[in-house]
Order: sequence, then structure tokens, then C-alpha cells
Amino acid sequence: MKLKQTIRIFCLLLPLLGGVAAAKGVAADIPDQIILGNMADLYTGVAFDHTLHTELGEDCAVCHHHTTGTGTSGERCTSCHADSQPSASVACADCHMVAPFSAEQINRDALDRYQYHVDKPGLKAAYHWSCVGCHEVMDGPTGCQDCHARSAAGDAFYHADAQPSPRRAGAH
Repeated sequence: MKLKQTIRIFCLLLPLLGGVAAAKGVAADIPDQIILGNMADLYTGVAFDHTLHTELGEDCAVCHHHTTGTGTSGERCTSCHADSQPSASVACADCHMVAPFSAEQINRDALDRYQYHVDKPGLKAAYHWSCVGCHEVMDGPTGCQDCHARSAAGDAFYHADAQPSPRRAGAH
């Protein structure tokens, strides 16, 4: 059996292993495609081919961190979370904030006396760090519009229908 098939089967069977992961809320029904659209404003949601990525990936926990029953493995995380249980959700937006620099979030962070998780990236950064880094290594798409189709609001914001100024077109 090919390695990719083995990994896919592992990811599909993970919730059933010993019943432990299933008891922690890991979904047995992995979707084939996901629309990542909770930040869609200037671009449409990204159609994420989950099946393709599970076939290419080495381990579900690479993207889903400690949510797939593998426990926390990040060097900075294990000092506090070595014995933490897997999260009940695998959705990025359940841990990474859509608006980490909003006034509400900055005020909430200011109340955090010990400043835990101040290095946790927002949702946009988490997606891009994970996706673009892997795409560069695996020769996947890395251009903005390779994954993000611009919406009508994006076309208006970027003046997509504007013609170049004659002065700029011939300027040296």
C-alpha cells in the first residue's frame, strides 16, 4: 500500500482508535472539500480540497496541531500543555482569531496578567504560514489569486476595471 493511502486511512480511522479520540469529539466524518470563507470580503472563500491534502500530507496533526488525538507537540506549547487533552474541534477558527488586532481583542489581551498565547497567530496568519510554507516546499500554488478569487468588493477596492493613466503608461 502506498504511503499516501496509508496516511489517508490513518486519518480516517484515527477517531476509532481505542474510542479515545472519538470520545474527545474528533469527527469520524472527514469532509472532501471545505470552503474557508470566514474572512472572505475582498476575495471569495477558498475552496480547500481536503481529500487532496490528506492524500499529500504526512500526518493530520501537521495542520490540525493537537486536535486530532496526537497531543500537543509544539516546543513552546509542551511546557504547559504536555498533558492537555485533544481539542473537541479541528476548525482553525475555533482557536485562531479572525480579528486579533481588534480593539476588543487588544483590551482582552491587556487583562491577561500572564500574557499566555500572545504569540498565537491570528486566523489569516495561521492559514498563510501553514499553507504557503507547505505549498513552497511541495510546489503548490503560492500566488494570491491561485487560491483566492477576488470578489466584486475586491475588484472595486483594487480598481480592477481602471485603465492605466496615459502619463503613467509612457512615463520613464
